[in-house]
Amino acid sequence: MSANLDLVRSIYADWERGDFSRTAEWASPEMEWVAVDGLSPGQLTGLKSMAAGWREFLRDWDDFRARADECRELDVERVLALHRFFGRGKTSGIEVGQTGSEGACLFYLRDGAVTKLLLYSVRDNAFSDLGLTPGTGT
Repeated sequence: MSANLDLVRSIYADWERGDFSRTAEWASPEMEWVAVDGLSPGQLTGLKSMAAGWREFLRDWDDFRARADECRELDVERVLALHRFFGRGKTSGIEVGQTGSEGACLFYLRDGAVTKLLLYSVRDNAFSDLGLTPGTGT
């Protein structure tokens, strides 16, 4: 198992507990964060901008968490994590886990830090962008 795969799994171990506070421990200070699809696509650069954006997002949720179903090392600098989100919308009361949400994160890593993170709300969009077939790893 590679150090990159270990790092991504440790990130998801925190996220599964709802702990999003340790970003500075694994992210490059100039990390690029991209929400590729979903309700609010966009891009942020820098650890401070990303942390502020994520805090803003989390304000709308109770008990928001992410659980990795699978982590795939694509090459020496990329790890694809297939995940599910859980939490309850503060305004709507909707449980996101009940919606069957299956997303993905594509982590770009160098020298033990995440340099770029692409967040996909729709897992199939990640497969399509990467030219992968769902369920096969190829």
